[in-house]
Amino acid sequence: MQYDSVHRGQSRASLLTTERFESSYDTIAQFIGAPSRKNIILYRNTTEAINSVMYSLMTEFKDGDNVISTLMEHNSDYVPWYGLCKEILPKFGINVGCRLAKFDKETGELDLTHLKSLVDKRTKLICCTSASNFLGTKTPIKKIREIANSSGYLQPNGERKSYLLIDGAQMVPNMFTDVRELDVDFLVWSFHKMLAPFGVGALYAREELLREMRPFLYGGDMIAEGKVSLKKVEYNVLPWKFTAGTPNILGTILSAQAVKLLMDFSLNPGQYKYFMTDKILERQDVEKAMKNIEDHEKALIGEALKILREIPSIKTYGPKHPENRTSLVAFTCEHKTPVEIAEELNKLGIESRAGCHCATLAHHYYRLDPPATCRLSFYMYNDIEDVRRACLAVKKICLVLW
Repeated sequence: MQYDSVHRGQSRASLLTTERFESSYDTIAQFIGAPSRKNIILYRNTTEAINSVMYSLMTEFKDGDNVISTLMEHNSDYVPWYGLCKEILPKFGINVGCRLAKFDKETGELDLTHLKSLVDKRTKLICCTSASNFLGTKTPIKKIREIANSSGYLQPNGERKSYLLIDGAQMVPNMFTDVRELDVDFLVWSFHKMLAPFGVGALYAREELLREMRPFLYGGDMIAEGKVSLKKVEYNVLPWKFTAGTPNILGTILSAQAVKLLMDFSLNPGQYKYFMTDKILERQDVEKAMKNIEDHEKALIGEALKILREIPSIKTYGPKHPENRTSLVAFTCEHKTPVEIAEELNKLGIESRAGCHCATLAHHYYRLDPPATCRLSFYMYNDIEDVRRACLAVKKICLVLW
């Protein structure tokens, strides 16, 4: 394989790598239904993508504005806004509120009535998860969009609405996603949750917003060729305006190939239509592939919930029905800590995770002490037997002292 840096060489290796790198942006845009690569900005992970929006919009906030998030958010979609409102903007004498919408502790559903009550004409941005990585809850994005549209906030471009940022880390890898149908302003997710290596996260944003937003990172490659002087710096065209420095070239190419591999696995296992080809992703294939994954995961989580709820000492969190949640389940046991359960599962060859899963606000909302649960997660590469083996291992561990 010929390999070199991108956007800065005339050698065959550089030109070939640049072509593969840039076409990867096209694949990613096609996968989520974005108009073009101009809408796609790549970072290290979902967290950095959210931070990029926060820093890029930071100078637009006015005294008296507010940001709305929810109690079910991953820390990545709360802490940056906490930092903006409580630590950064106050240094400049700008007071911006950070408001949090509640959810129903019994069902795990987001309280839309409470969310709507928090929104007013000074709400610049609503930040919400698409699906909780603790509760598994799928949130009604279109209804949240309606609430955001009704705020009347006057944005710099003349729009009268609140921007909507969706944390899609649990949605994009598991459900069919069409950004134009959802009408979101910003969408973020990570590729390591969908068969790719660690180290690449994505931001989708409307092109007109990206044209006006300030860059998050400054330096080489994000400037127009030769357009640096003592008096003025001109930025590169989209999406390269937001890609300062040497990018994660191989990570980007591999992430796009992982998308194609995921497509092929879920459409025709063992057959390769897209992987390692230059084919454009057909929208109907993307929808079919992701519908297959979603249906498969519903069967997996349905079986997991059935077995775990047969254990008297276990409490599961989130929606009761598989249709309303993704394929993960968090739980606590009356006589064992989450860490003890995870350690014993590990001895039985079962991988789980114990802790607050970076959903610290939600764990405190339940008044869990310690603020932790044990979580099992399933994906397209798991089958029903994997689920039964994992959940029966939990049953064995949690029935020992019952």
